[in-house]
Order: sequence, then structure tokens, then C-alpha cells
Amino acid sequence: MTTSASQWEARPLGLAARMAQLGTETAFDVLAKVHALRAEGRDIISFGLGEPDFETPDHIKAACKQALDENYTHYGPSQGLPELREAIAEYFTATRNIAVSAENVVVAPGAKPMLFSAMMALVNPGDEVIYPSPGYPIYESVADWIGAKPVPARLTEETEWSYNVDELAALVTPRTRAIVLNSPQNPTGGMLLASDMAAIAKIAMDHDLWVITDEVYSQIVFNYPFASILSVPGMEARTVAIDGFSKTYAMTGWRIGYAVCRADLAKQLSRIETNLHSCTAMMIQRAALAALRSSQEPSREMAAAFRRRATLITDLLNEIPGVRCVKPRGAFYVFPNVTGVCRSMGFASANELCDYLLNEAGVAVLPRTCFGRRLEDEEYIRLSYATSDENIVEGLRRFRKAVERR
Repeated sequence: MTTSASQWEARPLGLAARMAQLGTETAFDVLAKVHALRAEGRDIISFGLGEPDFETPDHIKAACKQALDENYTHYGPSQGLPELREAIAEYFTATRNIAVSAENVVVAPGAKPMLFSAMMALVNPGDEVIYPSPGYPIYESVADWIGAKPVPARLTEETEWSYNVDELAALVTPRTRAIVLNSPQNPTGGMLLASDMAAIAKIAMDHDLWVITDEVYSQIVFNYPFASILSVPGMEARTVAIDGFSKTYAMTGWRIGYAVCRADLAKQLSRIETNLHSCTAMMIQRAALAALRSSQEPSREMAAAFRRRATLITDLLNEIPGVRCVKPRGAFYVFPNVTGVCRSMGFASANELCDYLLNEAGVAVLPRTCFGRRLEDEEYIRLSYATSDENIVEGLRRFRKAVERR
């Protein structure tokens, strides 16, 4: 007997009220449009999804295969394999210049679950969470989802996508519970410097706030050294640092990330992991261990490619009439100002420009509205340059031609 679609949907869905508060990552909506157009035979160059265009290094894949052969296919500790947590602790000790031990580390199936778990563990309904805008949309979404009040903090083009610290401090109220940081940053390619971290740390300590810092792009930096707020004296007790393997090791589909925080909080995050995932897949953790303990040369080569592409794409964008682009400090994104293009072409917003570029030029980019509640009047788009030099050159040629043709 076959069940029809109408039979499946005969009863009203009746979703929980909290579903109205849950956002999404609209980059995937654009990706779906790209796939649909390609299925129709269209040639689309995509600057949409933020995923390295490099393959996972062979020695990492080999470690996973070996782990399968060695039967790493069972449950493991919710907090993560001890040997992987020790390797992460050593990595953080070396790169953040603080003493970290395995008890400070919690492993999860991706960095996103750690962001979710940290907010769930630390933030009550009605508390305020300050987050960057423009910014990764999941910060705002999770804060909304748990009943907190998300408070956007403005990043500005004039400061190369950094904060005005006085503006940030002015957002703090008696209900503020946490500040979310992301550096290097998605979507702008901006990065907070050591001086910024010191100023933000003072705000956090003066007001007794938690800081949740998303550092997944920490190894993809260009002209400035990476700075972590965890390295500021006194911040260890009030910081959750989140990192992962997706960007540094081209392991997006492997789904493995981690948090580093004080040991008593790590135990609580581990409890949440027990409830959500039981544990992270054992063979994936063994692959991650190989990523940390083996040659870092593939990661360095990938970062060097992104550094070169950052210059290439910024230069080409700045040659397009009506476009102005700040050179990124890290990650693999640029966030050009397209206000001039929108005005000259009669578009009310960057969303209309993005639709035009996709349908008329075969170029996929993301509008500012994909990245949190906007605080500025000007129009911006995001381009991910996690694609080949050839695609960058051709895609920007199409962009310029489409602008000049209309």
C-alpha cells in the first residue's frame, strides 16, 4: 500500500513556538540555486559557500582508514579521545601562549555544536548576547533560539572590519551575559589585532562577562599575527575558545571541532555532548589527531594560496566601477561595498544585484542580508575566494561586464 503525500500531511504540523526563532545559513539557499541552474546546463561560477577548494591531505585520510582497520568504530568518551584532547591542548599552548591541558578541551562533531553548547551552558533566557554584525548568522540564530536577546555590534569598513571599542562598550547593559567574537572573520575577512583583544578583554572583565570566541580561521592570516583574547592575562576564566579542523585542514565534511575553556565548564559542555551526540566518531578523531601531529605543510601551502588570492580578488574588485573593497586580513572572504553599483544600476539593494549577477552573468555571490541584522545604510556583498585563480579572474570579468553592459 502506497502512502500519498496528502496522507503524510493530513494533520496540521503544529511546530513548537521556538521554531519561529530559529534562523539558518542562507548561503546554502544560494548553493541550492546554483545547483539548480547548473542542472539546467548553465555555467555558474560560485563565490558563495565558505569551503576550501583543496582536498583533505592524504595522510589525514590514511589515518582514518587505519583507524577503521583498527576498529575505532565504537562509542568513546563524550569529552573526546584523551590523546586528541592532549594534542589540542599542546596546539593551543603553542599558538595562544597559555598553559592548556586535556581537561580544558571538549571535542564535538564540528565547531557549531560547541557554539551552541557554550551558549546553552552560559546564557539564560532574557540575557543579552553581543555579537558581530555583519557576522556569521548562526551567532544571532542560536541566541534567539535559546531565548536570549541578540545585540549586534557594528563592524565598520573604515576600521578594516574591526570594532569601535567605545561603541562596543556602550552596548553593555546589566543584562549582558556574553560577547561573541570571530577573528579572522566571516563574512568580511577582517581580523581583530592584539590591541583590540586587550580592549575587549577589559570590557569583559570590568562587567564580568563571558567571551565566546570563534577562531576557526586562526591559521589563515595574512599581514598581521593572529591574536586570541584567550591570551590576555585574566581571560582564561571567562573565555570559551572554539576552533576546528574544517578550514585549516580542508576537513569541512568530516565534522569535527572543539572548545577550550576552564575545566569545570568543560565538564558541563561534555554533559551536553552526552545528551546531543553521545560522542564524536572515533575514526574521525583519529584523523584529527594525525592532522595535528603530522606535517603542517599542506595547511601552510593552502594559507599561502589564500593570501595570494586575497590580493588578486581585491585588486579586480576595485577595478569595477562602483565597487570598493578593503583587502582582507585573514580567512577567505572579501566584503566589497557595492553601493555605487546598486545606485548606478537602479537596484534598491544588494539582494537585487546578487540576483542579477546570478541570472544574467552566471556569478553567485551573497548579499549582506545573509549575515545578521544590518546596522549600516550602505550595500555590501560577500565573495568567498575559496576557488581557483582562474575562476576568480573569469568571475570578476563577468561581474564587470555585467555592470558595464546594463
